[in-house]
Amino acid sequence: MADAARKLGEFGFAGDDHVVPFEVDALDMRGRTIQVGPLLDDILSRHDYPAPVARLLAEAIVVTALLGTSLKFEGKFILQTRTDGPVDMLVADFSTPQAMRAYARFDSDRLEAAIESGVDAPADLLGKGVLALTIDQGEHTQRYQGIVELDNTSFEDAARTYFRQSEQIPTDLRLAVAKQRLPGSTTENWRAGGLLAQFLPDAAERMRVPDLPGGDGDPGDIDDVADDAWQEVQALLETIDPSELIDPTVGAERLLFRLFHEHGVRVFEGVQIADQCSCSREKIRGILTGFSAEEIAESVEDGAIRVECEFCSKSYEFDPAEFVDGERSDAAIGTEPDLNS
Repeated sequence: MADAARKLGEFGFAGDDHVVPFEVDALDMRGRTIQVGPLLDDILSRHDYPAPVARLLAEAIVVTALLGTSLKFEGKFILQTRTDGPVDMLVADFSTPQAMRAYARFDSDRLEAAIESGVDAPADLLGKGVLALTIDQGEHTQRYQGIVELDNTSFEDAARTYFRQSEQIPTDLRLAVAKQRLPGSTTENWRAGGLLAQFLPDAAERMRVPDLPGGDGDPGDIDDVADDAWQEVQALLETIDPSELIDPTVGAERLLFRLFHEHGVRVFEGVQIADQCSCSREKIRGILTGFSAEEIAESVEDGAIRVECEFCSKSYEFDPAEFVDGERSDAAIGTEPDLNS
């Protein structure tokens, strides 16, 4: 009813936990933006992460949401880091059409030392390693994976590098994470936001992308060949205050209007993301069925096999007698165990 009564020129508001696609035809730019509220707070509070770890995982969730919701097929988008810093692993995966899950692994002693010494910026906590961005369309298909080297690198810079190397699409990204006490609330809650913009011109003469430094293409100065429209987009993104990306009173649509109204921004219906884990008793039992008798025996504690999902913290308990040799599936034997699949 509310939609039917909406007047010409008015628009609705997607609100929290919705990715909002948009485009600015005059600048040959498309993008997506999001504000993450309850979903983020649920994921982070479930593990009670220290604040610096929570901020890193929140950024990973925002990047994963912005990229994962662009999939045009049934599948998964997975972001994973493996680094030598105090936070040595982050994993966030998005399964179409809306399921998000994530977790972080960190060394408590090293993290505490980093915080005490003041070396606790996100890039410092990650350290050196790799960021892998994987697109998985399921069985009988080959995964596509892009790898970006992390060398005390922020997620924003890593995402720009990924698009430059893997897809040669000029891309810019803005991220923000904070704890806020909203009006009427007595507690602080985690919020995050992000905006992804990509230069996607239709005209061939505007699609030229300068070669990467050290490549075998045109060695010309990148600034000399950059398109004016893309330069304007980047200049507009520089005006974003981090608070605007997470403030629910601003919202995605108002921010987009503020940035691009002079050029005519078109906003599309938001895509919801939800805190949903894909673990199940059946999946874990299937994995345990592939364990050898020795592995089963090593997994028994106080007469039971207990498995806790690293993503959602849900616990599963099994009777070891379920996995005696006679009941094991031959097809499952030899499979690589992955309790988080």
